[in-house]
This record gives sequence, C-alpha cells and structure tokens, in this order.
Amino acid sequence: MKPVRAVVFDTDGVLLDSAVLHAAAWKTAFDGCQETWACGGERQRPFDADQEYRELVDGKSRYDGARAFLTARGMDLPSGTPADEPGCATVWAVAARKERAFTEILRTRGAQPFADVEPALGALASAGVRCAAVSASRHARSLLEAAGLLGLFELVVDGTDAARLALPGKPDPAVFLEAARGLGAEPARTAVVEDALAGVDAGRRGHFGLVVGIDRTGKPGGGPALLEHGADVVAADLSTLPGLMSRARP
Repeated sequence: MKPVRAVVFDTDGVLLDSAVLHAAAWKTAFDGCQETWACGGERQRPFDADQEYRELVDGKSRYDGARAFLTARGMDLPSGTPADEPGCATVWAVAARKERAFTEILRTRGAQPFADVEPALGALASAGVRCAAVSASRHARSLLEAAGLLGLFELVVDGTDAARLALPGKPDPAVFLEAARGLGAEPARTAVVEDALAGVDAGRRGHFGLVVGIDRTGKPGGGPALLEHGADVVAADLSTLPGLMSRARP
C-alpha cells in the first residue's frame, strides 16, 4: 500500500455545518415554483430537504442540481443562460433562485466549522500531509475565511475556479483531480473526504487512493449509501481521519 500524502476535503457538510443551509435554499427555490409548475391543477409535491437533497443536489453545482431535480420530477425546462434572473421558467433561472435564497440565508445565519475540523487538520499538518478544500459553491472561500479555516489549506478549488477552468461538476472527478494537481500529489496517494453521494462517486471515478465518506447525521441508510457509491470507509466525523492515512488501496 502507498501511504496517503495529501487530502482533498469537500467543504459543505465536511468542514462547515452548511449543508443544511444549502438544503433550505434549494427548498425555497423549488417549492416557490410549485404553482408555476402545476400540471392540470395538480401541484408538485414539496422538495424533500433530506432525501432528495442528498440524492439529487448535494455536492453539485447550482445548475447541475436544478437539472437533476427537474429531471427526477419529469420536468423538461429549457436550459436558459447563466444571465437568467431568478425564476421558474428555465434551469438557470431556478439555479438563480437557489443562489438568491442561499445568499439571504448566509446573511442571516452564517455557517460554522465543525469542532473536529481544526484538530484533524493540525494532526495531518504535523504528519506532513498536504490539504486542499473543494466546493461546487462560489461562496466557499469567503465561508472558510469567516470560519477561520482558510489559512489551514494550501489550496482551495471552488465554483468560481470550476467555471473559469470549465471543469465539469461531480460526479465527474475533475475538481478533485485539479486540487490534487495543485498540491503536486498523485491521485493514488491522495484521499478524498466527502459527505455527498456524488462526491464519493467522483472520488472513486478519479481513482483516488482512499475515499472517506463522512456521515455526520447517522441517519439510517446514510453510511451504507456512501459505501455503495464508492467510499472505502465511512466515519462519523474527522477525528479518525489521521489514523486512516495508511489505508489507501494498493
């Protein structure tokens, strides 16, 4: 086995307690379009901020998340353009609704780091393990900075970088591979740490040496689903992460 010498962390739900904020923003965006999307007087059922969030939109870009939800509900909206105003008529307009809702939630609630993050990062740094953070969100850098975590990472690859570099979103491994490249680390000697199903899918597709699924909620089915989608191991938090660094696949 090759020991892991670098770790790429997802941000929302792994480093920051912000997944619930994204879920709330998606619910605001989708449920606010129910009347517009009603067919024959029958409204769409409300967005499930637990199961549908996890299965359809968690870890994805705004556009990819909106498209996945609409496809799952059997709705075929035109794509529109990134310049579309918040609305319900195009995929980009729905994505813009989510962005507006998330920005407002951040303004009023903010996002806090999990208590286990700094100790885990400190232990990894002491062991000479290089660390990067990735996120589909364009807010990632400002959130990490506000949480006092930004300086603990050598590199951040966020939604702004993904758009600039034309990197496809998860489950494509492009953002993780870009982070590993920026750290000068081979994927085979790099761990991916994710809480989203699309993220562990991406870690496996990128042939990373170790894919760690984080299941902070402990809800039934959460851990098994992460394993099914590609995690090598599932942990409740980051406290055991430093001890997993020798568990990369051969």
